Amino acid sequence: MTAAFLCAEAARLRGDSMVGTAAPGRTWILIEHRGGWPPNGFDGLGLPVHVTTAVNTAARNNGARILLIRRHGRRLRGGSGAWAVLRHATNGAHSQQWGRWHDDHDLLAIPEALARTPPPPDPDTQPVLLVCAHGQHDACCSVRGRPVARALAERWPELVWECSHVGGDRFAANIVIAPDGVYYGNLNADNAVATVEQHLSGLIHPDHLRGYTDLTPPQQTAVVAALRRFGPAGRHDLIVQRTERDEDHWRVDLLVADHGPVRVDLLARRTTPYQLTCRGQQPTSAVHYEVLDLQPIDTSS
Repeated sequence: MTAAFLCAEAARLRGDSMVGTAAPGRTWILIEHRGGWPPNGFDGLGLPVHVTTAVNTAARNNGARILLIRRHGRRLRGGSGAWAVLRHATNGAHSQQWGRWHDDHDLLAIPEALARTPPPPDPDTQPVLLVCAHGQHDACCSVRGRPVARALAERWPELVWECSHVGGDRFAANIVIAPDGVYYGNLNADNAVATVEQHLSGLIHPDHLRGYTDLTPPQQTAVVAALRRFGPAGRHDLIVQRTERDEDHWRVDLLVADHGPVRVDLLARRTTPYQLTCRGQQPTSAVHYEVLDLQPIDTSS
């Protein structure tokens, strides 16, 4: 018998770069569903059509991502539990709104929450640690994600949730820290704890960083390049000041705390087509941004 194809193993053998692959978004809708998750997540739960439509419409109008969540190890029948709307602002201000649902119609509180002005940020509110463990969507997300969720839940039981598909299956295990909007990938039970400890202490390291969700892929790549050059930094210690494109060439200017302005030159390359997910039927290519140069910008003249 032929061994099952596992996209994360194949990506590691190829040496696929995960830099610049964080899916865009500033707002997350989290819906606790304790049972099994269908391959298409929220849309497959079989909720009343008007509830699904209302939540999807509100998400689309607000650029929000809908994720199913559950605590690690709790596979219960039924789906009710918590819901949340998490938002990330450009200036670093965060807001979190949490509620409970017992009846399907209780989820209509989510569009109502999105329609209201976000509550003022609470500096004492902890981020939410989302570990993709959506095995019905991609086997690698479960095989690699659940051990990471277990390790993190043992360390931070109140912060950690397993979540449905976040993108980049081949980089499993994947973590999204919300509402910070930070994607980490290629994690295991050991390095995930260290990575999250560093993040929660206020320093983001580049080793497992996929990118920031409020930036475009070339901007994400430039930020990772600067972190590699200058060392770990806070979430908002690198600010994108300008982005220019000339066909496949990109130039991103950053303001780096304690180092001043820098310019990162990038070249976009399309990779050879491969099977990029466990369920993928057709070979697909991806865009990789190669760092050509990183230099300080002379502001003396």
